[in-house]
Amino acid sequence: MSAIQPPSRRIWWNQPIDRVEGTWIVLALVWCLIMFAMMPYWHVAGKQNLSNEAYRISSADYAAKAQAVIDKYTVRNETDRNYPVVAPPAGSDIYLIGRLWEWWPIYELEKNQTYRLHLSSMDWNHGFSLQPLNINLQVVPGYDMVISITPDSSGEFTIVCNEYCGIGHHNMLGKIYVKD
Repeated sequence: MSAIQPPSRRIWWNQPIDRVEGTWIVLALVWCLIMFAMMPYWHVAGKQNLSNEAYRISSADYAAKAQAVIDKYTVRNETDRNYPVVAPPAGSDIYLIGRLWEWWPIYELEKNQTYRLHLSSMDWNHGFSLQPLNINLQVVPGYDMVISITPDSSGEFTIVCNEYCGIGHHNMLGKIYVKD
């Protein structure tokens, strides 16, 4: 018998397996079943995945909806970037635009009030990451991603793009203020 040629008339699934190998196969199968059962638990009890909605929308229609909210609820402009700071009433639909290389506008929300946050991109795929919270979403052009948020602590929160979107990606930061 040569090491170059396969064994003669040997069918691998008819060969007996070693006890250690069988133990590892059983352990791997049990672990897969445990992880499969944990997925619904992590979604519901662990709040690992956000329950969100996604709708197809044109960039022009989304920008018009965002501009309508900005025109109606702007309270001031940020001096450093001249961005509008928008303070919508509780329960409102708020629209955040991701585009090279900014999140627009800045929102000022009330603590313990629920809002429907709409996210869309005007150009490329972006990643929405709200820091220091663990909220991460893909923001895709042509889609309106909707999540319900209820801020439970006050302060200034930073929005970071966590999907590489070009040379200015490291500057793509936004803000959400939460007041008492």
